[in-house]
Amino acid sequence: MEEEYEEEREKLIEKLLRRGYIKSERVEKAMRTVPRHEFVPSRVKDSAYLDSPQPIGEGQTISAPHMVAMMVEKLDIEKGQKILEVGGGRGYHAAVIAELVGEEGKVYTIEYIETLAKSAQKRLKRCGYKNVRVIQGDGSKGYPERAPYSRISVACGAPNIPNPMIKQLKIDGKILIPIGNKYFQELVRATRTSEHEIKKENLGGVRFVPLKGKYGF
Repeated sequence: MEEEYEEEREKLIEKLLRRGYIKSERVEKAMRTVPRHEFVPSRVKDSAYLDSPQPIGEGQTISAPHMVAMMVEKLDIEKGQKILEVGGGRGYHAAVIAELVGEEGKVYTIEYIETLAKSAQKRLKRCGYKNVRVIQGDGSKGYPERAPYSRISVACGAPNIPNPMIKQLKIDGKILIPIGNKYFQELVRATRTSEHEIKKENLGGVRFVPLKGKYGF
């Protein structure tokens, strides 16, 4: 069965390369390495390498592979960086980021729903990711305990960029976050240019589940 999953993963990666979602060799390698089928419920394992979101329980979804590839490309993640991910789900996106930062880097991923956080922790451990820490809590507040971060990746739609997240970015650090309402958002990349300023870029329309918590919906 593992060989079948590997074949399906290779087909998916080739499709994402052809369509331009994967642009760099580093992202290609990360996407080829992470076993997406280990991060979805058993009932949808056969659909793990379709380029579409899949349900992971509690009304949440795992993002489509092209969206994960696009987001990590847009964040320009480098080896050794400390990254905050908000909306960890079952841990797939965090695993891709972990591949990009390498053993010398660190990923903190926050999941609001306890059952999903526990599932992510179990799956990441089983897949050997020692540079990822899973936190269960209100990700809309960020995670000040380990700030500042080089990058913040948010996989939930928010009404605006939460101020705590901006404060937790390093100067020249970047945040990628969907901004809009509960049903449709614009993917925004913001760079913290100084202590009190950020520069925003609109990267186009997306659709994510709503961000929960104090600064969410």
